[in-house]
Amino acid sequence: MPESATGPVLEIEDLSVHREKQILFDVSWTVNPGEHWVILGPNGCGKTSLLSVLMGYLTPSRGKVTMTGRANALAHKGQRWDEWRKRIGFVSSTISRMIEGSEPAFDVVLAGRYAMINFWQQKTNPDDVAAAWEVIDQINSRKLADRPWAYLSQGERQRMLIGRALMLEQLDLLVLDEPCAGLDPVAREQFLVFIQNLASDARFQSLMLVTHHVEEIIPAITHVLILKDGRVLASGPKEEILTSEILSEAFDGDVKLSQKEDGRYDLTLLSHRPNPV
Repeated sequence: MPESATGPVLEIEDLSVHREKQILFDVSWTVNPGEHWVILGPNGCGKTSLLSVLMGYLTPSRGKVTMTGRANALAHKGQRWDEWRKRIGFVSSTISRMIEGSEPAFDVVLAGRYAMINFWQQKTNPDDVAAAWEVIDQINSRKLADRPWAYLSQGERQRMLIGRALMLEQLDLLVLDEPCAGLDPVAREQFLVFIQNLASDARFQSLMLVTHHVEEIIPAITHVLILKDGRVLASGPKEEILTSEILSEAFDGDVKLSQKEDGRYDLTLLSHRPNPV
């Protein structure tokens, strides 16, 4: 685990976002070193907006974000966003769509050292090149290194994006934004096993998995943040928050949560609550 300032990895205080309408309402959330979180909630609950604030793509109307003792650049204008983002490994389909189809997979990973998309520098730093090969071996993808981005499967792309994130030298948070979207059932299970093993990696302090499927919550997850209608519905240790009652309220349906022998979860819909007219 990388060295960091004493205190939380991430702290969000009274965060609100208002555009034409209110998007987030007074969100407060603390992530401590060694905690692995899932952000859970239905479509439109505010997950994407919260990530956008964290990455600096959406300006909050009120509130404060602090990461490893460093205040968000929105509160301290002197801090550059590129330095802030070099502390967060962000794996998202948004980034995948921005990578040129001709970009070799190796270059995608190497570009992570500089927090850039589409590598344009010359490969003159042998230490960075060696680090990229080390990461590619860690994610078991050496055979894909020369393959153009356009010819990688969705699961292969997700692995390479994680490799890109692991190339950051000051990695505090690894954020996986719906990483199983677009994967077939077998590829999804293989990828979740990969993430479970990755959670023990010493390169980052906390893992953050964003999803609306409880079936994707791996045993390594320790804490849960549930959003609904832009507000924090529940937050805390997994054993306290993942209950049938709380999930029924989150998803507006009577559901039953069950835990399997492997530590994963199943969710069964008992009845649906119609939305009020």
